[in-house]
Amino acid sequence: MTTARQRRLGAELRKMREAAGLNAREAAAILGIDHTKISHMETARFGVSAERLRVLARTYGCADQEYVAALEAMATDRSKGWEQDYREILPSFFLDLVELERRARSLRTYQIAHLPGLTQTEDYARAIFELVYPPLTREEIEPRIAHRMRRAQVLDGDNAPTFSAVIHEAALRMRFGGAKLARRQLDHLLSVSERPNCILRVLTFEADGFAGSGQAVLLAGGPVPKLDTVHLDSAHGAILLDAETQLNSYRLLLAAMEERSLNQARSRDFIHKIAHAL
Repeated sequence: MTTARQRRLGAELRKMREAAGLNAREAAAILGIDHTKISHMETARFGVSAERLRVLARTYGCADQEYVAALEAMATDRSKGWEQDYREILPSFFLDLVELERRARSLRTYQIAHLPGLTQTEDYARAIFELVYPPLTREEIEPRIAHRMRRAQVLDGDNAPTFSAVIHEAALRMRFGGAKLARRQLDHLLSVSERPNCILRVLTFEADGFAGSGQAVLLAGGPVPKLDTVHLDSAHGAILLDAETQLNSYRLLLAAMEERSLNQARSRDFIHKIAHAL
């Protein structure tokens, strides 16, 4: 099974070819290869060597060396992450999210009803999974919780990505598992907010509405902006977006929400007041 990273590399090769105004047969003719090989590379059926990738970039007239170097790194990195431990246990989009997070330079998100997964406690995560419909069995819930707790480790260490989250007041006031559990979760959220690589902002009810109010979004920053990825939650799994117009739209949306949110200090005070009232 191909990973999201492999599929993204193939998609970038297709974008590069299309930007050059070439179809697969024309590109193959220039390269002296069968046109099916172009299709196989772009659909991630075949791997791509660093040398072949540089040849493709030259053929397509791509002069962005930083971008090409980032694609080379994607093509040659064969390392497997811990998410592979869950390949036979969880749906593939769980694995794709981990791969996205652990390779990101930055993570920006906004959440409306739930607190960000990377900030959740074990009890809070369990309370959420117990409300999934159709209901999950205990055997299905436990690996999901373990997976989520391990995901949170991406925020630790010297090479941890920057993490910026806008959290709506509604998510802070939701009492998954009851008041005591909710308070422990908010206390944990406050501890996360004190990490040097983490920025948490609260969007209050007093913001009087905001764009994107019906979505939960994650923008994972790649090694270059062209390789950023937007991750959207849906009832049937994750949706990954990488078209430049889509990326720009969500960058603007996140910036607008950040601007309408409380600053870091006021956000911590706001969270503390909600927790104290529980």
